[in-house]
Amino acid sequence: MDVAVFILVVLAFVTVSGAAVRLVRVPLPVLQIAIGAALAWPARGFHLEIDPELFLLVFIPPLLFGDAFSAPKRELIALRGPILDLAIGLVFFTIVGFGYALHWLVPSIPLVVAFALAAVLSPTDAVAVSSIVDRNVVPARLMHILEGESLLNDASGLVMFRFTVAAALTGGFSFAAASLSFVFAVAIGILAGVAALFIAAKSLQILGRITSTPAEAQVLVMVLLPFVAYLIAEHFGASGILAAVTAGLLTGYSGIVRHMAVSARIQTISLWSMLILMFNGSLFILLGLQLPDIIRKVPPELTTRHWLFEPALTVLLLTLCLIALRFVWIWIGDIGAVLAARLGKRKAEPFGFRVRLAGSIAGVRGAVTLAGILSLPLTLQDGSPFPARDLVIFLAAGVIICSLAIASLALPTVARGLVEPGEHPGAAEERRARVSAANAAIARIENLASDGNEGEAADMKLAIAESVASIYRRRISLSDGADEARAEARETGRIELELRLAGIEAERAELQAMFRRGDINDHTARKLFTEITFSEATLKGRLPRD
Repeated sequence: MDVAVFILVVLAFVTVSGAAVRLVRVPLPVLQIAIGAALAWPARGFHLEIDPELFLLVFIPPLLFGDAFSAPKRELIALRGPILDLAIGLVFFTIVGFGYALHWLVPSIPLVVAFALAAVLSPTDAVAVSSIVDRNVVPARLMHILEGESLLNDASGLVMFRFTVAAALTGGFSFAAASLSFVFAVAIGILAGVAALFIAAKSLQILGRITSTPAEAQVLVMVLLPFVAYLIAEHFGASGILAAVTAGLLTGYSGIVRHMAVSARIQTISLWSMLILMFNGSLFILLGLQLPDIIRKVPPELTTRHWLFEPALTVLLLTLCLIALRFVWIWIGDIGAVLAARLGKRKAEPFGFRVRLAGSIAGVRGAVTLAGILSLPLTLQDGSPFPARDLVIFLAAGVIICSLAIASLALPTVARGLVEPGEHPGAAEERRARVSAANAAIARIENLASDGNEGEAADMKLAIAESVASIYRRRISLSDGADEARAEARETGRIELELRLAGIEAERAELQAMFRRGDINDHTARKLFTEITFSEATLKGRLPRD
């Protein structure tokens, strides 16, 4: 099938899955895999030959950049101990433990290829976890650890994956050389991310100085940023993965957005949300598309007696092995944290058994693992087929699906009751921030209104200032007032927003009528509709919430 039509069909079903997930009540990744499998199952279904290098370039940079950009930076710093323990220590523990277990269970897989599969299975997917269980059900501390781990072990796991694949290609492995290469890949990868961010900032500055530069040009700079970071690092033989992560982590701190127009910022946020949804969904649908072919060609190493039972049992045992390794590492880390706290005479905050179990089950594999395993080279340097390539792709796909299935069934039950009833810490923090910001705005408005004017102009200025300040006072009442005051402010705000939204709807209807009559052209209509859309989005964002 033509590639362009294939891409359009995949994107169409990503859209369908986003709507259908509300109806079927299954995790979004599982639904997308099922859609892909349904498309590919017929004899003449969809099929795509994937170029490993191109696949890695297209999917990995935007996914990692998006995860890094949206990660809670403050929590990453505050919880850096357990996050680094899982993102680095657990990765190496998993590579060694799972690699030997896989080689023992399936001896036909060479040990170095088993290590490669273990490395690519190390990255976890916190996005998949949040699609399985409500974030308010999982303790905030555990969720932040999972998010930070997911971000950093993407980098550490895929860097080790590249090294193990290189060892399989060359047939040799030196620990000293690999260690030096790892340090080089990390250092230059981080520098490449910083360099790409500097290039993007300078580009935005130049575009901002050019009169009438369209906002879309600035948006395009932000879209290209992760790919530029990745390609710079790969050009120097370093880790493009770490470059994309570094660029994403530092984008917020760098102040790069101050060079962008307001409309460009809004478009960038919306575009990145859409891109992350598109890339994640496309990956899982691609996994589903590969699944029937993988099942039809179940590797003979797994089918000595039963065609389906033994492969399924092997996948289940490997998934349970990953969960067990994760549980043991979390348990050891918890004991170590308690001992360190006691030695430092600090208050220990150990995880209970259920939290450790929830954290172990929540280590599901997802989009990054899939992107990595499908990037395996087809042949060795001498032209011979890559050893056990189909077998490890089959096992990786099976573990992804099995880990999602186990988490879907077990995690809601294990996590239930771990969070005590009451206001979520994030909601309380947001409420305090709204009150502080509104008080600062009122103080500034009153200061400007009383600044050196007299007569009618001063009275008019004070009246306008009072009108503007009343909006902020109502916001304070909504966030920090007593129950009666909050109820009254909520009702007042609801009526005001209803009227303003009704006015916007009338504006839109009149503009549509003028456009149909030919009173305004496409350019004018587009500009005014865009302004109305932004105003409507702002108002709907202010709708009172209980």
